[in-house]
Amino acid sequence: MLKRFCWSLLLLFSQFAVAQNKTPDEFLGFPLGSKFAFHHQIVDYIKLLQSQNTDRVKLVQYGSSNEGRPLMVAFISSAENIANLEKIRTNHLKSIKLLDGKPDAATPPIVWMSYNVHGNESVSANTSMKVIYELLNKQNALTQDFLKNMVVMIDPCINPDGYDRYSQWYNRVQNATPDVTPFGLEHDEPWPGGRFNHYLFDLNRDWAWQTQKETKERIVLYNQWMPHFHADFHEMGHTRSYYFPPAARPFHKDVTAWQRQFNDLIGEYCRKYFDKNNWAYFTRYNYDLFYPSYGDTWPTVNGAIGVTYEQGGGGRAGLGIERKDEHDTLTLASRISHHYATSLATLEAVLSQKERIVSEMIKFHEDAVNAPAGSFKTYIVKAKGNEERIRSFGEWMTRQGFVYGIAGKTASTKGTELTTLNEQSFKIENNDLLISAYQPKSNLLRILFEPKPVLEDSVTYDVTSWGLAYLYGLKAYGLKEKLVPATYQAEKIENPIPATSPYAYLAQWSEVEHAAFLADLLKNGILVKSSNVPFDINKATYEAGTLIIPKKGNENLAFDKLVTSIATKHFVKLTPVQTGYVSNGADFGSDYIVSLKAPKVVAVTGDGISPTAIGAIWHYFEQQIGYPVTLVNGSRLSTLPWNEIDVLILPDGKYSDIINDKHLEALQNWIRNGGKLIAMERATDAFVGKQGFNLTKKFTDKKKDSDTFKKYGDQEREDAGDTSPGSMFQVTMDTTHPLSFGCGKEYFTLVRDAYEMDYLKDGWNVGYLTETGYKAGFVGNKMTGKLKNTLVMGVQDMGRGHVVYLLDDPVFRSMLYNGKILFSNAVFR
Repeated sequence: MLKRFCWSLLLLFSQFAVAQNKTPDEFLGFPLGSKFAFHHQIVDYIKLLQSQNTDRVKLVQYGSSNEGRPLMVAFISSAENIANLEKIRTNHLKSIKLLDGKPDAATPPIVWMSYNVHGNESVSANTSMKVIYELLNKQNALTQDFLKNMVVMIDPCINPDGYDRYSQWYNRVQNATPDVTPFGLEHDEPWPGGRFNHYLFDLNRDWAWQTQKETKERIVLYNQWMPHFHADFHEMGHTRSYYFPPAARPFHKDVTAWQRQFNDLIGEYCRKYFDKNNWAYFTRYNYDLFYPSYGDTWPTVNGAIGVTYEQGGGGRAGLGIERKDEHDTLTLASRISHHYATSLATLEAVLSQKERIVSEMIKFHEDAVNAPAGSFKTYIVKAKGNEERIRSFGEWMTRQGFVYGIAGKTASTKGTELTTLNEQSFKIENNDLLISAYQPKSNLLRILFEPKPVLEDSVTYDVTSWGLAYLYGLKAYGLKEKLVPATYQAEKIENPIPATSPYAYLAQWSEVEHAAFLADLLKNGILVKSSNVPFDINKATYEAGTLIIPKKGNENLAFDKLVTSIATKHFVKLTPVQTGYVSNGADFGSDYIVSLKAPKVVAVTGDGISPTAIGAIWHYFEQQIGYPVTLVNGSRLSTLPWNEIDVLILPDGKYSDIINDKHLEALQNWIRNGGKLIAMERATDAFVGKQGFNLTKKFTDKKKDSDTFKKYGDQEREDAGDTSPGSMFQVTMDTTHPLSFGCGKEYFTLVRDAYEMDYLKDGWNVGYLTETGYKAGFVGNKMTGKLKNTLVMGVQDMGRGHVVYLLDDPVFRSMLYNGKILFSNAVFR
């Protein structure tokens, strides 16, 4: 009897032990909020909770960061829901027409909460542990009600590389007792900071464009679940309080009435927590719902309720920072409390509308399939001559979840050309891409194709123009009638070795893969040439910039096998020719045919340099064309072995402490001896008016006296009048200059600032803005004049070398397809 009693007691204690999850404090060995947990500790804690709650938690690794850290989502719900998780998912996708068939049961709301998309906004990842713990706390009736009625998805850290960059730095420099002095070392985060991912991209601007590894892998899972609600947790400057919805204007015009209504509802639930605790907050200011590539807007245009939460703090706040104006010290613990409160408020709001949030999303997608909004019911993208670009565009559309195909036949029709907005007659050809608006993601499709978004307010947070025809440099049309696509299959590129070894292979130059192909050839020691003029051969016309890979000079290689295999790898179609004679243009032995060498490329990084600018360059070389780039700290510029460098890239940044007069003299000597300097955006300021450099500012009229009288209350709008937060312009190009080769007849760019540079008096004005360049997006009234008749891209010859001035960043966020080709020209030509 005693033995049986002991076993019962042991069983009772073991059940109690399993039922009691470890708190974050117990697991970490320190109170949550007293120190930053490392990413692996957060992951290990969630793994522990899963092992103790296998019936209520399913942890999924959906990818890994560039530095190899796991990207995880924890599914948390009732035991019944977790057991039926796949059925819930498929029923949901069927209900919104993203899977064939009809659902056989109602679907609970699916709520995805994303923490720490910006690495140094580190309260978020730490908060996620507390949220998950409380969701699994069986003593909490409210959270158990959440699990019974919804599926909660928690991504504890979207950007683990940035998060650990910040937390490792902070944990190294923090005092034993946190120093709350604002100018202390632990509030002075070193360059580049933890905000960005490994390649220094802002992942919160990448939802639509999906250029980064982390984003691509996350969106795969997102599209497999299509949550009803997505919450994105952030931090802002430490002097501010807390932001939660309602969002600020402008709203994109296609944000639905229901989404706007729920935006207000979220605010009501958040206010209950904040008012009860006397916490400061603000709404309807600064954070809008316009640009469709954020963690709130991209889910919104996919039919979800998307919201942003912003806690005052950020990288400067550390574990605690004094705020004299507020008479308080902002601590990590208090920041965690605030994000924890809005996490619960989110789930409470969803619970209060659990049936409607599901039914509204079903309606959103049913309307998209049956009666899509907007005047265009079909989009046609011209394919001829852009086959590789179409391949890239198709891959991007697949990642978005769009359904598309080809026309499958020829026809004459009318449509609106999406860069000019002119209705015109044109011919649909068999292989043109055809995208019907009658599909579940029709709203996202329409918004991303949008050539001229309607802006209801001039004060905006980010880019105000993004039309796909502009970004991809493709000729596209919107049609008012419904057309049904035929099946699309990307052309399989093969380059068989010719029976007779050719005189040379020819390859077009108009795609990013062509640049990757060139990079691969050069890395393999293959001699590559290029024509600086168009030419005709064998009754075919080739544009200037065409690559010529001659047999002569490559005899010591397995020439045919190597060239054809590299071309096939990069989807490049080769044309073998048996002669160097052309019927029109320049023969292959003429001075117009130039050799392209494998340059040693160096790019400047470090203090003063824009992290995102150097990050875009770094990513372009390593991940897009696969060519080596050496990054050097700007402080070492004077000690570089100039004779070993062919190309020096100066990204956007402040160079006043990096380049002095002695540096300018050394740079000029290097350039005259054959070096190439590429100066981008604000880096060009270092050369304005300097002897030997031909860059000058435009003449600007002085302000009129009346301009000095303005109202204090109008300050924000007055400031907006002197901005261009990413507006679309068409650049007038000198298409005969090698810098423009392969960019087509129309080149568009996202203008984000006015550098007011005059045309080069002694140099090549390759790209410039005229009075008719504006296409779409917000441009302030004071900015308009600055963006007329101004240089955008120029080249100055200097001895045997060149200076390339790029006043607009062609690889900005990796968004502009033609920009990457232009940048390739700057580097290799």
